[in-house]
Amino acid sequence: MGATGSKLEKALGDQFPEGERYFGLENFGNTCYCNSVLQALYFCVPFREQLLEYYANNKSPPEAEENLLTCLAELFSQISSQKKKTGVIAPRRFVQRVRKQNELFRGYMHQDAHEFLNFLLNELVDILEKESHAAKSLAASSPEKVSNGTCNGHANGVKKEPLVTWVHKNFQGILTNETRCLRCETVTARDETFFDLSLDIEQNSSITSCLKNFSSTETLNAEDKFFCDKCCSLQEAQKRMKIKKPPHILVIHLKRFKYMEQLGRYKKLSYRVVFPLELKLSNTTENTDSEYSLFAVVVHVGSGPNHGHYVSLVKSHNHWLFFDDENAEIIDESAVQTFFGSAQEYSSNTDHGYILFYESLAASKS
Repeated sequence: MGATGSKLEKALGDQFPEGERYFGLENFGNTCYCNSVLQALYFCVPFREQLLEYYANNKSPPEAEENLLTCLAELFSQISSQKKKTGVIAPRRFVQRVRKQNELFRGYMHQDAHEFLNFLLNELVDILEKESHAAKSLAASSPEKVSNGTCNGHANGVKKEPLVTWVHKNFQGILTNETRCLRCETVTARDETFFDLSLDIEQNSSITSCLKNFSSTETLNAEDKFFCDKCCSLQEAQKRMKIKKPPHILVIHLKRFKYMEQLGRYKKLSYRVVFPLELKLSNTTENTDSEYSLFAVVVHVGSGPNHGHYVSLVKSHNHWLFFDDENAEIIDESAVQTFFGSAQEYSSNTDHGYILFYESLAASKS
């Protein structure tokens, strides 16, 4: 492996970014789903910086109980502080912790990278919320904090605001579900948060067209009528989903695994879906385009959902790199398009973009 590491160093030569580290990750028996997501998150620079800052401020004593957040922070710290610029690291503790925490990832079966990403981000949020809650309880119970007989910031029935962690600040966006009654024209809007957008895909399409379909207007009629509060009855209505608040890091999951009724199982859709290096998000409520730049792709390799492999492509300091477990190599930007998918159903190319990571250009400039 030293060979591929030194090969990468030779390929970059003088252009090797100052202070950056490119390390492959050892596979512990079908843990490529985990390794590919970890590489994408490591090269999500705002997330990495905040995680390392958290680690620096919360170095736990040796007897403290480890959790997924401390294991991830330790792993990122280990990579970023390596003396060598390239090499291989074994994320053993992190993988053990994942398996301990969630039985879904316990076996040595092929796992889903999107399910893992979802689990990981939600778990990190839970840990940060518990820590914040514990710190507030401690502060509230200390004698000098209790004045005028109340220590509860949300007394008098005022609902406390949900905690916004640095994970939320990076990945969370808000969708608004608008339903317009066709009788009285009243619009009912319901907001919901998201960490990623899961998009249905079609053959020979693009991310832009998939996003348009995601926000297309659907008519609710017949058995699907909508109960309008103003009309106090079931009415025909039009419904659509728009992005109210685009996230700093936009994660797009392409729904490549579809349940086929007639087969009684899932099938992989190898459809060609073009994902641009620069994306304009136009289905927002503000009607202003939010601009994003692609910095990572988790790729599913293989013809079916229950077997195969995951690799990742990442952009770092204007170079594109390809990570396949222990191996890391530099690739040309034009190679990214070879992962769009196949225009024909049966093709020898089974390497297809599965999870896309975009960073807001406004966020990266600020």
